[in-house]
Amino acid sequence: MVEGDGLNGLELRSRISGDGMLELSLREATVPEPAPDEIIVRVEATPINPSDIGVLLGPAALDAAEFSGTAARPVVRAPVSAAALPAIAARLDASLPVGNEGAGTVVRAGTDAVDLLGKQVAVFGGAMWAQYRRAKMTECLVLPEGTTPRDGASWYVNPMTALGFVETMRQEGHTALVHTAAASNLGQMLNRICRADGIGLVNIVRNPQQEALLRGQGARHVVDSSAPDFTAVLTAALAETGATLGFDAVGGGPLAGQILAAMEAAARQSASGYNHYGSDRHKQVYLYGRLNTGPTTFERGPIGFAWGLGGWLLMPTLKKLGAATEARLRARVAADLKTTFASHYTAEISLAETLQPETMRAYCRRATGEKFLILPQQGLG
Repeated sequence: MVEGDGLNGLELRSRISGDGMLELSLREATVPEPAPDEIIVRVEATPINPSDIGVLLGPAALDAAEFSGTAARPVVRAPVSAAALPAIAARLDASLPVGNEGAGTVVRAGTDAVDLLGKQVAVFGGAMWAQYRRAKMTECLVLPEGTTPRDGASWYVNPMTALGFVETMRQEGHTALVHTAAASNLGQMLNRICRADGIGLVNIVRNPQQEALLRGQGARHVVDSSAPDFTAVLTAALAETGATLGFDAVGGGPLAGQILAAMEAAARQSASGYNHYGSDRHKQVYLYGRLNTGPTTFERGPIGFAWGLGGWLLMPTLKKLGAATEARLRARVAADLKTTFASHYTAEISLAETLQPETMRAYCRRATGEKFLILPQQGLG
């Protein structure tokens, strides 16, 4: 192990008090020396994912937030309704770190990890919105030569989710996919994966600009949910691809039900006869996001009886797929970080800027195609 005192650095923390007040702040923290199988990474780039915002804010009302502190050490406070507190009882009065993934340089290493000293690595496992992060070797991916921390910052959540969709499709016996919010960074990755692997993919977007973006990247089936002929075009795309598995990032509203109804309509086009219960071909939509936090609504009649609607999470899926499959997926990500799995960012910000009013409002919109990258070593002089 490289000897020395623990490293000091800033980290972003989120705390919700028992009386319902969220507080976000930067605090000085000492990172203890690494254990034999650990390293300390100087974090140089870490993205803002929707799942990070969930930990950051919880159910707090951002529109009622108060901003104080200084430019270098901002503090944000926002109320949480009493009705929301029981659901988050386990996190009340606990100061939580934020940030699922990121990348940087190994500056200290345990006895089993000395070969990683000085190398650039990507890390997954939380607490990445910080200047330094102690991590297990197993949480890390050594970045290929010629790859920077910016290239590797978003190495896990979106790439492994997109690959997880494809593995789920194969495991459950489907042959093609439907994806909503498809112009997102994740959606663009999924489009590239499906094109490379010869998988039919129906991309659902929300406006003509997003449709043009994906078609410019070679997507064959792109359906604009704002268009008056949305249902007809979606049904035609499903009939052509045979897609019976959907992944919905929106969550609330009628979209999941519309997908199931269109899958049923497409299946009936090839049915050999009438069945009172509808097609016996199983149709499945998984909700994996909450861009719309309202109720999920749908009509039972148009979707028949052979269907399922459920939730999908990355980590339980990877656990079910097994260690060998996860290792294979990680290797694919590492090989194609600058191509298939490249992420594009709307803005690069410092840790302090992460808590500035306009910046928070911008990334909390969770707008399709917008992604922010935090550079923890900048702006903290």
